[in-house]
Amino acid sequence: MVKHAVEANFDGLVGPTHTYAGLSWGNVASKSNVSSVSNPKEAALQGLAKMKRLADRGYVQGVLPPHERPHIPTLRALGFEGPDARVLEQAAKSSPSILAAVSSASPMWTANAATVSPSADTSDHRVHFTPANLSAKFHRSIEHVVTGRALKSIFADESYFAHHPALPSVSHFGDEGAANHTRLCAGYGEPGVELFVYGQMAFNEQAPAPKKYPARQTLEASQAVARLHGLRDQNAVFAQQNPDAIDGGVFHNDVIAVGNGNTLFYHEMAFLNEAQVLEDIRERLTGTELEAVRVSSADVPLEDAVASYLFNSQLLNTPDGMLLAVPGECREVASVSRYLDGLVKSGEPITAVEVFDVKQSMRNGGGPACLRLRVVLNDDEQKAINRGVLLTDELYERLTTWVEAHYRDELSQNELGDPMLLEEVRKALDELTGIMGLGSIYDFQL
Repeated sequence: MVKHAVEANFDGLVGPTHTYAGLSWGNVASKSNVSSVSNPKEAALQGLAKMKRLADRGYVQGVLPPHERPHIPTLRALGFEGPDARVLEQAAKSSPSILAAVSSASPMWTANAATVSPSADTSDHRVHFTPANLSAKFHRSIEHVVTGRALKSIFADESYFAHHPALPSVSHFGDEGAANHTRLCAGYGEPGVELFVYGQMAFNEQAPAPKKYPARQTLEASQAVARLHGLRDQNAVFAQQNPDAIDGGVFHNDVIAVGNGNTLFYHEMAFLNEAQVLEDIRERLTGTELEAVRVSSADVPLEDAVASYLFNSQLLNTPDGMLLAVPGECREVASVSRYLDGLVKSGEPITAVEVFDVKQSMRNGGGPACLRLRVVLNDDEQKAINRGVLLTDELYERLTTWVEAHYRDELSQNELGDPMLLEEVRKALDELTGIMGLGSIYDFQL
């Protein structure tokens, strides 16, 4: 029986150690702003403002917590010893690059937190979660344990939710979560088509693959997640990302394509075999016709798509059609701005464009779509989640006050070894878990 359902957005709250360390090879924006002084407070407030704006429009908006950073357990596992202050001092002195990695606020980009399959698609009719192992990048590969704890705390009722451990953390099963996964459907509560996009085949060295930048998602990882989630062939399509796009700076599929409902908005260079991908989706999509909105290189060159993060936008249902929520940079790139004006004038299915200021995130390589994890929930499942994470006017005010009290206005990489910063972070996170009713999810709390 088809149930009423909504697509909830769970945005990552930017952490107190938000810095520009240029840790992500293949992410052009991340590398271009390396060593700039960041503003963690502004970044967190920008993220909260984005969440509030969508919540005010009636969208179900949740919040995912930042992680403990610097992550002392990882430093200890790498041989740094003594009290916490001594561990930080050693790391700052002998391995500042490692310290920068374990201090990254990258969990803010919750599109990489996990892959989520709605109950309408899965064999046991539960919502399934698999945290991404993010094995391609050291600074992100340490996230999945706390991500899993947070998701289990929020979606705790096992009669509605199923949680899987991350895939083996090796390159053969590199998994980047929902950044390489989107879902197309007639209605959120109806069975849909889950589009898994991979960069290369791990066990076939002869298959096409990028030459300049690494492919972070493998076909084998995507297939494993689909098996874990109990997806039938009817509910899954596996598509290879265009290797030339990856080499052009498209490190995740959500930098070159976004889907919602029956609409797939994508650049012509998104997929290696575009025609076959569209055919596979159309064969499986029931109750509606696929609306494929294709952007040509003549209208928007690939480099402009990457520079503006046009496709790293949120595509949202409204009573009058679909809203494309874009980063402000889209209005700063001439070809993209022209394209968006024409897109709205053309009418259905995308009828409106709105600009969101997430510049602090953008400078590190993440737009509006990077900041959110989409979770389709029917009415019963909504009632079963931890309500303390849903953004209300009251929670927004509490979190804004919390950020103002605990975050610094400026942070540079040479401050990451400051023991006072670690104390500030732990005090803030301990308070946050109380505000959101998460229980003990951090290592320092256990």
